[in-house]
Amino acid sequence: MTPCSLLRQTAKRFRDAGIPDPETDSALLLSFLTGGSPLSLRLDTDTELTVSQLEEYASLAARRLSREPLQYITGETPFCGRIFTVDRSVLIPRPETEELCRWALDVLPHGARVLDLCCGSGCIGLTLASERPDLSVTLSDLSADALHTAEINASRLGVRVSFSQSDLLSVFPDASFGCIVSNPPYIPSGQCGSLQSEVQFEPLLALDGGADGLAVYRRIVPDAARVLKEGGVLMMELGYGEAESVAALLESSGYTEIEIRKDLSGISRMISAVCPAWRH
Repeated sequence: MTPCSLLRQTAKRFRDAGIPDPETDSALLLSFLTGGSPLSLRLDTDTELTVSQLEEYASLAARRLSREPLQYITGETPFCGRIFTVDRSVLIPRPETEELCRWALDVLPHGARVLDLCCGSGCIGLTLASERPDLSVTLSDLSADALHTAEINASRLGVRVSFSQSDLLSVFPDASFGCIVSNPPYIPSGQCGSLQSEVQFEPLLALDGGADGLAVYRRIVPDAARVLKEGGVLMMELGYGEAESVAALLESSGYTEIEIRKDLSGISRMISAVCPAWRH
């Protein structure tokens, strides 16, 4: 069977199963297996795939038909122009988080000490460290498996950062950082079971934000005021509809210069605030 025929056949199976972007996913899986570009494989009506290749591809396609995310099958995903290793210990980085990263890059002062809290794959902290070698970056997560994945990514990218396993900010001393950047769990518990099939493969620890989705913010906001230096900045990604509630949490804890930004879809997705001086 040729790549063109195989991809046409597989795309139909994916489409019938309700998989988004069936043509793209079928081609990316074959590209992952053979090393050929997705476009060239789609157009290849001459090459005969081997029995071994067909068997391996069938196994990959079966995983995608089970709704396992493509990124977990291939073991990697792009983020801010770099390729990150991902597995089921970490969330798959989203475009919205890229926007938070770019915002942080714009505002971080030279030489700042930065904490990527709830780092997962390390996509935020490692991007910041790659783009801004002047920064001193620490990556932290409760999950040892997630930290291991982040360490793999740091090694792949050749970036020097620090790692710390911690239940949020519990292990960090007062006034440790000039900035904390975080994509915390923010999905309300009751919604976790009804998320898209692909999301069900992602770690619940990184998704579940408690009954109203705000439980982790309630822990981060007051303790960040302790861990941040005076005038330090807390930047966080937000769940849908949570901007006003998180802003109120920040205001009640004495933060100033609270700013909310929308993502490319017009959703209030990011928030930044300056640490209250009275804490120090």
